[in-house]
Amino acid sequence: MRRRLVAAGAVAAVVATWACGGSSKPEPPAQEPSNPRLPAPDPDPAPPPPTSVTPPDAGTPPPPPDAGTPPPDAGTPPGPGIPPQAGPGPWPNEPLVNYSQRYSLGRVRSVGVDDGYNLWLLDGERIGVLRPGDTQPQWVSNIGQASQGFGPDALAMSSTVICGGAAGRAYVGYSANELSPSFIYGPEGSNFPAYDDPDPSRFDPVRYQEYQKGDMDAVKLTADGSVALEEHLQKSARPTGPQTIGIRNSNDHHFDEDRTVFTCTKVMRGANKGDLYIGTNHGVTRIQGLTYNSHRHPVWFKDKVDENGNVTGHTQMTGLSKALGIGQNGEVLIGNDWNVGVVMPSPRLADWDRVDESLNQEKLNSYVPEVNSLEEMDYWRGFEQTKDGSYYVASRDFGLWKMTIRSRSTALSTKVAGLPTDSLLSLAATDDGSLFIGTAGAGLWRLDAQKQLTQVAGVAGSTVKELHYDPTVTSAMLYVLTDTGLTVLRGY
Repeated sequence: MRRRLVAAGAVAAVVATWACGGSSKPEPPAQEPSNPRLPAPDPDPAPPPPTSVTPPDAGTPPPPPDAGTPPPDAGTPPGPGIPPQAGPGPWPNEPLVNYSQRYSLGRVRSVGVDDGYNLWLLDGERIGVLRPGDTQPQWVSNIGQASQGFGPDALAMSSTVICGGAAGRAYVGYSANELSPSFIYGPEGSNFPAYDDPDPSRFDPVRYQEYQKGDMDAVKLTADGSVALEEHLQKSARPTGPQTIGIRNSNDHHFDEDRTVFTCTKVMRGANKGDLYIGTNHGVTRIQGLTYNSHRHPVWFKDKVDENGNVTGHTQMTGLSKALGIGQNGEVLIGNDWNVGVVMPSPRLADWDRVDESLNQEKLNSYVPEVNSLEEMDYWRGFEQTKDGSYYVASRDFGLWKMTIRSRSTALSTKVAGLPTDSLLSLAATDDGSLFIGTAGAGLWRLDAQKQLTQVAGVAGSTVKELHYDPTVTSAMLYVLTDTGLTVLRGY
């Protein structure tokens, strides 16, 4: 067995890399909250196990003729919601506020905050926005990928997550069934990897429509305060084909691997402020404005063994990318069902998926052997770095672990004792040196700068689904979404 950490389709001969594939091993019953999930043949109502895919995944296609790299498309800047200057911001400057009660939010499955401090809400086919000064949110239903309802014949199986963007803009993630194989013939009907044997009879117009399913919409706040679809994301930073077919692999548009968005994180400061990273069923895609680059992720390679015990090849294995964070110096922190990775992102969006240490410097690409063996899943659901430089990963099944990176392929990990459960769903590092820990069933906990662990009082709900930290206001805001609603903490 080999572990690697590569970009989509690349096969670099190193111990760890960022590549593609999955496992047919079913997950045990999940302890995660019952958000909408993809259908699965096993009893787990949570997302399906990754599927096995043999290389080539997206391969390393010959580079297409270079038409130049277009600048990222920020789209037409949404009008309402100019970001306020430094200060307390437009929301209550109180240590703890139950927003669900004060602003009559109703049921909320995901939250996001844009640069204008508009609060975005997601509930199935409904998208809501609470603007500063409003007493309750305004909702819109059945737009974008939700316009046909949800189901296998619609544009999405469900909505999954909402993320704040520029002032007046939000991104809405959706789910779609995985494709196996993920390759889709274009109208010319040419074969991977050379694409020099056109045969239009290979083209299937029904399968071609799969490109449009799942992925992510950008929505905007209009001048009258309503919410409208801005665009279904479809512009690749390194176009290799049509720019009208949703998110597909940036290195070869024939492969549609990122189909379900599970999580997102926005860069709140530094050189890449405003960049959005989304974790999908296959990897991590980076977004600037309305332009994306898909994708990077850690993988490992499972030996193929014949009936005589001889290794005949390898299958690329990846998990669901559900743990995302931004390190103290802007590193992207990635955790999936097996692996963890730390990478300093390329200055240019177009280079995000490239396997080149001069562009995307990898600090870590490995797994956590103290938790499980190579083949066993760890189910990472949170990955953060605290102010003192310590890295922490949170598992759905195996608790909280502190990592000390020793080399690019090695980290020493120790379990953090004292939590009432090993079932963790979210993490957030704050500027006072704390780490907030969202559990499944045991509420919100705080590991302070002195490494003292206490439960946070006053937060309604027992299952903490999302944590979002906004350090751009004084005092900083921590948005805590639970199974009961949204609470906001300030002062950390």
